[in-house]
Amino acid sequence: MAKLILTNEVQGLGTAGDVVEVKNGYARNFLIPQGFAVAWSNGGQKQVDQIKKARESKVLASREEADALKSKLEKTPIRIAIRAGSGGRLFGSVTRSDIVKAIEAAGIPGVDKRAIEIPGAIKAVGDAEVVIAIHDGVSARVTLQVVAEK
Repeated sequence: MAKLILTNEVQGLGTAGDVVEVKNGYARNFLIPQGFAVAWSNGGQKQVDQIKKARESKVLASREEADALKSKLEKTPIRIAIRAGSGGRLFGSVTRSDIVKAIEAAGIPGVDKRAIEIPGAIKAVGDAEVVIAIHDGVSARVTLQVVAEK
């Protein structure tokens, strides 16, 4: 088992600054090369403190701001125009980057694409629902209107 310090949030494992133990292969082949974690060392606690301080500064200042952003996201219609073939099938699928661009175009900045959870691939024109994690314990269910690009 390898002891690591997470530098980014890894779904199902932890958030930045957490100290975790994972199998050697997972650490060596995925987490460390992708930049999601660094090896634990004696001086690691200082690095953990820096990561946690940076994470706290990035997190929305208060729960009220997170709730306000949640209500704004849930009320605002998010429209995504994307290339589609006959029958409404998309060429590819809707990505997290596409969703972030559409949210910013709707006038809501500051949504991180890593916070967007797409339950299943969106590969057809129509309405789709995604979940956006805004703050610890605050998630918004956003309905996307996927339309064919003209």
